[in-house]
Amino acid sequence: MTILDKIIAHKRLEVAEQQVKVPVGDLEKGPYFERPTFSLSTAICRPDKVGIIAEHKRKSPSKGIINTNVTVEEVTTGYVHAGASALSVLTDEQFFGGKNEDLTIARGLNEVPILRKDFTIGEYQILEAKAIGADAILLIAAVLTPVEVRQLSRFARSLGLETLLEIHDHRELDHICDSVDAVGVNNRNLADFTVDVHRSLELAPHIPDEFVKVSESGLSDPVVVLELRAAGFQGFLIGESFMKMAGPGWACGEFIHRLFA
Repeated sequence: MTILDKIIAHKRLEVAEQQVKVPVGDLEKGPYFERPTFSLSTAICRPDKVGIIAEHKRKSPSKGIINTNVTVEEVTTGYVHAGASALSVLTDEQFFGGKNEDLTIARGLNEVPILRKDFTIGEYQILEAKAIGADAILLIAAVLTPVEVRQLSRFARSLGLETLLEIHDHRELDHICDSVDAVGVNNRNLADFTVDVHRSLELAPHIPDEFVKVSESGLSDPVVVLELRAAGFQGFLIGESFMKMAGPGWACGEFIHRLFA
């Protein structure tokens, strides 16, 4: 069983338990459920920004603890102050040390789009994302069928949420559909967590230009980001290289400064 298999097996149990604890009716009464959302795809493509989606992530299955010494408040506000186009907040607790409250806190402090980074497998989690203040959800092709991606992204759109579809190889290109807003290439193999940035460069020509293209994971060098931008990518999801620093917001600012230099 791969790490991803273990994550999804646990997620199914977790979601089933959460649905009992917090019924859909309660989610729909949440303070953020009727809030107009910000557009992730529009924010990524703003000409005065560089397309950085800066991520709050405490730990990962491959790296263990990354940074538990900074608060979600200081990290996310630091990212926005540094010039990040959008935020990504991990809400998976078991494997990444996140929680729904992290996103809700970030929402209350920042006026930029927030991607809920989690392993979405059903409509309940999309309702939950809206309720906690997210603007966009992540759908991972490796754990969903093309039909499921279409159904879940359409449901997200009906709630005013955008969808970032994550793919990893050529076999997952058939998951792309007109109800997703952006297509991300994860440079990290979710089966063994190895990283190869060339995956983004290989897949870029095969992603239709009508979708915002996002490169995810393993991005720590501004030169590589500039190379990816030349290949057609507009968004760059970066977490670990910022979060491993004592001041993630400062690290994000320095990275963006080097991109503009």
